Amino acid sequence: MIGRDITKLFETQQNLILAKEKAEESDKLKSAFLANMSHEIRTPMNGILGFSALLYEPGLNSKEQQMYIQFIQKSGARMLNIISEIIDISKIESGQTEIFINEVSIKKTLEDVYNLFRPDTEAKALTFSFNITPLRPSEKLYTDGEKLYAILSNLVKNAIKYTDKGSIEFGYNQLETLNASSLPQFYVKDTGIGIANERQDAIFERFVQADISDVQARQGAGLGLAISKSYVEMLGGRIWVESEPGKGSIFYFTLPNQTKPGEMGGTENLIVADDKLIINRKLKILFVEDDKISELFLTKIVSNISNEILYAASGIEAVKICLNNPDIDLVLMGIKLPDINGCEVIRQVRQFNQKVIIIAQTAYSLSVDRELALEAGCNDYISKPIKQKELFHLIQKHIYET
Repeated sequence: MIGRDITKLFETQQNLILAKEKAEESDKLKSAFLANMSHEIRTPMNGILGFSALLYEPGLNSKEQQMYIQFIQKSGARMLNIISEIIDISKIESGQTEIFINEVSIKKTLEDVYNLFRPDTEAKALTFSFNITPLRPSEKLYTDGEKLYAILSNLVKNAIKYTDKGSIEFGYNQLETLNASSLPQFYVKDTGIGIANERQDAIFERFVQADISDVQARQGAGLGLAISKSYVEMLGGRIWVESEPGKGSIFYFTLPNQTKPGEMGGTENLIVADDKLIINRKLKILFVEDDKISELFLTKIVSNISNEILYAASGIEAVKICLNNPDIDLVLMGIKLPDINGCEVIRQVRQFNQKVIIIAQTAYSLSVDRELALEAGCNDYISKPIKQKELFHLIQKHIYET
């Protein structure tokens, strides 16, 4: 009886020790993540605000101005990348990530990723290549093309981050399985700092980099690999890494061919040339937006397709303008407004105008926000930061093709 009590006490003590170690590890990860996120947000903001202030200095020549603007754009892109990764991981956590299966050109996807990151590798004097030797030019894969592109982009971006000299190569081959069938396999290989064996599973966890002590941690929130792993598993594949400290890493992932392509909602077949709409008439447009900078930006990008632009900084004002201008062609509707919610504005406008095209535009980007806007009666939805080409696709879709 005493022996059993001592054994039980020992097991309890061991469990308490393990729980304490896990709690300490969790606190360490949390501290490292918070410190890293603070750095990741403040650093690009420093570039944006700092160089914006420098643009006001008298006596700047055009070369200096262009250089400062490039720094601002680069810092903004870095900030947007952090925000996008947080939103992506939030969608994954909440189960709101959607999968669209399409016929994907592997060669085209590899070329797109190569062209995207070639300037970054050239800036670090790295040899950069992709392998299409085993590919037939027309080889296709039925999968989610956007997710495949995101996975490869995250892995290549990770390789660039941790490779200071040498080379990065990515590509595709067919992995032979036990039943003699082949499985599409992609890889990203680098000559970077490598990953210790005991950290190779942890790097795929959320908010974790290879070295949580922040000795080796580099630019990034530690979300890219976690997002890639989630996407690979959603598509029925597997991802893993082979690495040795000081000798580089090879990331592999498999993506099985999906049997049935799905319908991809979107604008891939719309007619856009050089980001300019092929237009047959000018539009009367209403901007419902309480942010002056966003209003000025929208005005600039639609100036060549509009004959009149109206503005409303509140929901009540937007309803009045729509009521007094039944000939409005397009409403770009902000959702977060100072008085009434944009969705309520849409519902009120739809009571007397079913014809006008309403595109909701907001800084929120979860699918539930899109659904609420569509339920209220808008025709489509675009997330900030708004890209001219994406907006023109929607206008082409809802106005010029009807």
